Formats: sequence, structure tokens, C-alpha cells
Amino acid sequence: MGTIYDLPTPALLLDLDVLERNLRAMQARGTEFGVALRPHMKTHKCVEIGMAQRELGAQGITVSTLYEANVFAEHGFEDITWAFPMAPARARDVAELGDRLALGVVVDSEPPVAALEDCGATVRVWIKTDCGYGRAGLRWDSSSIEPLAARVEKSPNLEFAGLLSHSGNAYHARSPHEIRRIAESERSRMVDAAQRLARQGIQVPALSTGSTPTMAHVAHLDGITEVRPGNYALYDYTQVALGACSPADAAATVLASVISSSEERRQSVVDAGALALSVDRGPAHAPGPSFGRLYDGAPDGGLRHNARIVSLSQEHGRVDQAMAIGERVRILPNHSCLSVACFDEFQVVRGSEVLDSWRIWRGR
Repeated sequence: MGTIYDLPTPALLLDLDVLERNLRAMQARGTEFGVALRPHMKTHKCVEIGMAQRELGAQGITVSTLYEANVFAEHGFEDITWAFPMAPARARDVAELGDRLALGVVVDSEPPVAALEDCGATVRVWIKTDCGYGRAGLRWDSSSIEPLAARVEKSPNLEFAGLLSHSGNAYHARSPHEIRRIAESERSRMVDAAQRLARQGIQVPALSTGSTPTMAHVAHLDGITEVRPGNYALYDYTQVALGACSPADAAATVLASVISSSEERRQSVVDAGALALSVDRGPAHAPGPSFGRLYDGAPDGGLRHNARIVSLSQEHGRVDQAMAIGERVRILPNHSCLSVACFDEFQVVRGSEVLDSWRIWRGR
């Protein structure tokens, strides 16, 4: 299929060797801690990558939308958790999908439970538990967890799956030590909530936690049943800044071309703008401003320290260094999940050789 130098830019490159290394490493990490790995598909939205994760031992998958759930169901995935607080209006859609596979949904209030019961859905129900992130879910120490769990447990058609949390606050940490503290706080609070339910006669079948940065730094996961990291398949500059990986571990990079350059303004412009890189500014403590970092040649050569993408418009990326017109650059996005969602397909590469193209299922 040619080489990366034949591709029109911007293009989203997926390094197959790096991807496979990342998948094996996280699967081994889950085995080390004695937990099931239920990877999140929202990062790559790619059936081929999901299949590779399953072949390595992933026990089910996680999705962020019902569209993703349906896509992966149509490709033979039979154990899916929709890890997003369910709106009651989606109950009938959930019921239809639940008739086809083992589907788990997430709630943090009674209205979606009532809606699921009303339409006769037969699905697993997780209670979203807030262990410190503060975005959604019932606090781990809330007295509201017990009655909601009891309601689900006694339902004639619903199965109580357990408690589910997301340590998104780890993305705001400023050191591996702080991430390790957040990971332990999430673990211990989930175990505490489960023990409190058990004292009320409500057995919690499973505890589901995890994110890529916490999985990189956590000391142990005693009491946890499964983890749901997603970004680890591809990584990005945010994960580099959090100490979860090195720049050489990033499997997804954006290939761009220099289209304008000025020595007088000490800048150049590349053809990767907000619709290729997103406008995620990355971690607050990373040196900036930067909307993406440039590699110094091949990705295994490290990042350039004298050039950053300092601003974006829709299709333009401004670099604070003059470069040669026509030069091709590899960009490490701040947030691979958002950057992937800007493209229709991965260009699968090994070195500079293009091996294949894999569809990105980015519908709603």
C-alpha cells in the first residue's frame, strides 16, 4: 500500500508494533493484579483493535455510547458495558440491545431503573459511584447507595452488577505519587462501599474501577474485580506528562505537512488543525501553550523541544518555529481519544510502510 510519504495529509497513523506492545503490557498488568481487563473502546472506536484486545484476554469491553455498543455487537462482541449514566429515555434502546447480548448499564438514580423495569429490559445494572472525581455518581459514602442497590437487587428483570467508578481526577494529578494516592483512594472507597452494603444484606457481585494513569501507577487492587482503562492502547501527550508512558509508546500520531513558513515571524503552519488534533490543551501542569508536540524525526527519537503547536484554527496548526515548506512532521496529540474521533480511519503502519486502513466507527 506504499509508505507514509505517499499519504495525503493530515493522516492518522497507527503503529502496529507499538499498539501490540501496549495491549500486551496492559493485559499483563491486569493479570499481575488479579483483575479482569474490560478495555474502553471510546479511545480507538476500532473493531480490529477491540478484537486484538479480546484475543489477548480482555473479558468484555466498555463503550461510551449506544452507537458504539451496537457496532461492536454487530461484530460479535457479546459482553459490553455502556459506562455512561443512562437517560431514562434510552431504556427501550437498551432493552432491545440487552435481548441480543450481555449488556451492562450505569445508573446513579431511580428514574432510569424504573424506565428499564417498565420496558422489561433484562440487563445488568451498575451503580455509578463517585470516589473523588466529582463528575457523576453517588458518593461512596452516600446513604443513597443502599436503597438504590436494594431496588435493583429486588427487580424482577434487572440484575445488580455491582459498583462502578472512574478515577478521572487522576488526569489532574501533578506527579506519579499523587496518581498512586488517587488510585488507592478509589480502591479503598469502593471496597468500603461494598462492605457497607454487605452489612445491610446486599451482596455486591463486582467492583469496576480504573483509568490508564491509575493502572500505570497503582500499587495493588485488592478487592477490585475488573478495570476499564482505554487510552493505554494508543497513549498521547497527556499520558506522557502524567508519567504513564514515554513518547515512544504512542501508537497513534498525526502526520502533517508544513504548508507555510516565515523566518521573520519565527513560525510555520501545518495542515493539522482543530479538526485533526482537537482543542484539548492537555494537562494543566505541562509546559505550554501546546496543542500537540512534534517528534524529532521518527517517534522513537523523542520529542522536539524547540517546536510546539501553539495555536489552532479549523484546519491550521501554528508552530512556533520556521520549518521547510513541504516538510512532513509526526505530531503527538494531547488527547488521542478526541483526535481519533476527528478521522474516518487509521493508516496502519509498521515503520514507514503502510499496511492497511482500519475504520474508526465515530457515529452517534
